Amino acid sequence: MNTIVQHLQQVHDRITAAATICNRNHDGVQLLAVSKTKPAADVLSAYAAGQRQFGENYVQEAVDKIAALKAECPDIRWHLIGPLQSNKSRQVAEAFDWVQSVDRLRIAQRLSAQRPGNMRPLNICLQVNVSGEDNKSGLPPDQVEALAQQVSQLPGLCLRGLMAIPEATDNSDRLKTQLLELKQLFDRMAEKYPQMDTLSMGMSKDLELAVACGSTLVRVGTAIFGSRNP
Repeated sequence: MNTIVQHLQQVHDRITAAATICNRNHDGVQLLAVSKTKPAADVLSAYAAGQRQFGENYVQEAVDKIAALKAECPDIRWHLIGPLQSNKSRQVAEAFDWVQSVDRLRIAQRLSAQRPGNMRPLNICLQVNVSGEDNKSGLPPDQVEALAQQVSQLPGLCLRGLMAIPEATDNSDRLKTQLLELKQLFDRMAEKYPQMDTLSMGMSKDLELAVACGSTLVRVGTAIFGSRNP
């Protein structure tokens, strides 16, 4: 069996086990396969095993991959999970299905204006800096609701949820605190915006904790595709 296929099954097993422990339905936790730096052939292997949602960090690499796979894999849903610069917003608006890293109104406005009218609305997650680290992208939690109100009014966009990259720490209590704070914020926002159904948190190392804290989508790269290519 292809190694990527084996790894995908292992990750699905981890999600199922984590959901079972906390009395959640595992179908409520989606898997986003993070294929950054990996070749289109690796995406094809995962696609053949049934994976349909893929995450990319780098716009130009992703756009090339999307174009190469469009005919063969028309039902892939592509997520941008890395920072987005203004000069790349048109490429993203025209190629992606999701942008999980919106943390500024200007970026949202550009995506709205540049989304082709014949495409479905672009799904948006607001990135939240739950750890308060100066070198990390994302909004402070106390600014999320104001941006959500503005983004929700923009045509061509659909506000779907929140995303965070918590602190890289071995302190599970600290990590759990950050994840639960994001879950509380998400719950408040979802009451106001019924279309918000996605809480994107958890990666290869901490997906079990993220599922326990309420994640609905985990972003897994290394555990599926191996270490990042240089």
